[in-house]
Amino acid sequence: MSIGNSGRVVIEVDPDLKRELHATLMRDGLTMKDWFVKSAESYLMHTSQLPLGFNGRHEKATANEAA
Repeated sequence: MSIGNSGRVVIEVDPDLKRELHATLMRDGLTMKDWFVKSAESYLMHTSQLPLGFNGRHEKATANEAA
């Protein structure tokens, strides 16, 4: 898929999925654009954060490696 400078996103999905998604979004008062932008921003926010390293397994593994 090429990446242009227009700001448009064009994807091809199954027509049944498209109809169901539009119907559900309309029921919830959202447009496809509203939903996509909100979902994309959430995805970027959650995937761009570095892990904090408070995972007990990671800390134990690090302690075991140091011993």
